[in-house]
Amino acid sequence: MPTSRSQLHHAAVHSHGIRHEILTAVDKRLRQLPSGGSLLHPAVTVTRTLFEILVGILFMFAVGAYWIFERDEAIALVQSLVPRKHRRVTRDTWVLIDMKLGAFVRGQFLLVVIVATLLSFAFWADGLPYWLLIGTFAGVVELVPIVGPLAAGALAIGAGLTAGWGVAIGAGIAVLVLRQLEDYIIAPRVMGHAVGLSPLVVLVSVIGIGYLLGPVYVLIAIPIASIAATLVDVVVRGRDPAEEEAPTVLFAGTAEGKR
Repeated sequence: MPTSRSQLHHAAVHSHGIRHEILTAVDKRLRQLPSGGSLLHPAVTVTRTLFEILVGILFMFAVGAYWIFERDEAIALVQSLVPRKHRRVTRDTWVLIDMKLGAFVRGQFLLVVIVATLLSFAFWADGLPYWLLIGTFAGVVELVPIVGPLAAGALAIGAGLTAGWGVAIGAGIAVLVLRQLEDYIIAPRVMGHAVGLSPLVVLVSVIGIGYLLGPVYVLIAIPIASIAATLVDVVVRGRDPAEEEAPTVLFAGTAEGKR
């Protein structure tokens, strides 16, 4: 019997009868198998994407830490670069942006807890396998606009199919109903006027940032849009940041330094 592909091909060409048919069929099937490189490429791509996401998350935490602990020094540096008559507005604008970002972060984490809790209970009542794990995943991916809820719904329906069509349909309905409640009731009450952006602006910001910078940066699309909108209000529209309401998420953010 041949022990390599070349020997198999040679034996298939020079054999006759049933032996020829068998060896030719085996050789044809072997040539249709994917190579090791083609099997390894998707795994490398997924690993690289996960690594980029991890780096992006760590970068966000690092920027947040520097933003908190080095804020006063950074404000003083920026103030020194602008004319004296604009220094108060510069500081007030910085503090307003700081409060909006803080309110956004608090609101996002609160939405994670609410979504994870409600969906876990709904999945448990529906009999979905791994209901707690999937519900927790749905809450965490809530941090990713648009894509996160779609991924959670797809995972819930896929897990439900392993238990039956009824469970899968119930899981899909639970995700859809909660999504509607969150969009029209939960999110407006939790987030309030944290970032001051309309749903249309949020959608356009997410799509634009994802297209220009990549899917990893979708996580910070709304904060970027909030900063840009605040700067437009102050610089272009001439609004005084000191007169803006402090953003709230169930409780008000600190207004220290805005006076």
